[in-house]
Amino acid sequence: MKKTLSITLMAFLFIFGLAGCGAKSQEDVVTSLDRKMEEMTGYKADAVMTLNTGEKPIQYQLEVWHKKPNFYRVNLKNAKKDQSQMILRNKEGVFVLTPALNKSFRFQSDWPENNSQVYLFESLAADILNDTDRGFKAKENSYVFHTKTNYQNKNLYQQEITLNKDLAPKSVRVMDKDAKELVKLQFSNVKFDAKFDKGAFDMETNMTGAQLELPAMSQKSNQKAMEVLYPKYSGPGNIELTNEKEVSVDDGKQVVLSFSDENNKKTFTLIERKNEAVQTTAGKPERLTMPGGEPVDLGYTVGAMNDKSISWTYKGVDFFLASNSLDQEELMAIARSVSAQGSK
Repeated sequence: MKKTLSITLMAFLFIFGLAGCGAKSQEDVVTSLDRKMEEMTGYKADAVMTLNTGEKPIQYQLEVWHKKPNFYRVNLKNAKKDQSQMILRNKEGVFVLTPALNKSFRFQSDWPENNSQVYLFESLAADILNDTDRGFKAKENSYVFHTKTNYQNKNLYQQEITLNKDLAPKSVRVMDKDAKELVKLQFSNVKFDAKFDKGAFDMETNMTGAQLELPAMSQKSNQKAMEVLYPKYSGPGNIELTNEKEVSVDDGKQVVLSFSDENNKKTFTLIERKNEAVQTTAGKPERLTMPGGEPVDLGYTVGAMNDKSISWTYKGVDFFLASNSLDQEELMAIARSVSAQGSK
């Protein structure tokens, strides 16, 4: 009889123990996430990012490194791996590298602290922690949060962030106001408290390494005529293309597109020019400083933005967009609509 009671008591305690180890509450997960952000020294992660903002989905591969307090390395490649860019932040500042052109932009910027970045774990964690109206759902192997956003692109209105049970990012879905999915990220190989080599965040070291990974470009490809691209979005009001002309410059030609409304109050200019790799002394990359500028995420590429202009490179073409009558939000919307889907 005693043996039977003992077995029954053990079974009761075992079941009670399992019940006590049930799914964590939202408060438990948020507290653990906050603690993780405080204690971790950095991380490495891979991700696949899919953009659904054009006529066809565009996919990119990302490699993300972060070392506390403020060193970053984000390597972005398109699916064909024939175009890559890298965002670096180290003690010298913030850099956007374009390895194929041997060119780098340098910013005196507090990026990424001024806006959230969909591919940075700490940005996603901050969006979760800062949104007191967030939604939450505990699943068998993950936690799902629905939060507001803080992206440069204001069309990215809401997001669904999925974390694994160890709180590593699993996926992100970013949507507009109508819940249409515009951006999706799938994370893999997330490693917290990762170790980094001495030159992991050095600009020239990363430029050299990225250039060695670039596929050889054929002479035929270099001689291919430039395809003029047009913005699908042309700004507020009835702004239309009013003039298009080809201009000869010292090392080639460029196309100048002028846009205006009926009263000539809202105008902008888009200049497109086939780029060439920069040849510099001892093969060092050309450094271009952007005083007061910021890196800007255009979705399909990373550009450099000042108060009245944005410049970027895409598929072998340099773009320069400028206006004295449009604000930065309008300029970014126009720039984001210039892509492979923006040709006539």
